[in-house]
Amino acid sequence: MTYSVIDVKDFEGRRTPVAKALEALAIKANQFDSEPGQLGHEHDELTTGQEELFVPLRGTGYLQIDGETVDLEPGRYVLVQPSARRRVDAGPEGLSYLVIGARVDGTTD
Repeated sequence: MTYSVIDVKDFEGRRTPVAKALEALAIKANQFDSEPGQLGHEHDELTTGQEELFVPLRGTGYLQIDGETVDLEPGRYVLVQPSARRRVDAGPEGLSYLVIGARVDGTTD
């Protein structure tokens, strides 16, 4: 087959492993659905070497990047390099967002 399809509604929990469920070979992608005011986990991607693209889908929130705050809302895209510390916090109505990651060196491991 030359394509795959999943529906987020078929998954339980806050995180949907989009790329894994689609059996993607090179793309890493996860959808997160955060409750109103839910705080994320601060981390970097030094061990994976991935830059990450944050794509808000519904609601609003904030992306904390190395101590700076970037507003998240649908239509805004934020790229974060592997060394940056990041944390996503949901706004008062909650936040659904997609994170797409790829290794900076181009490998897929």
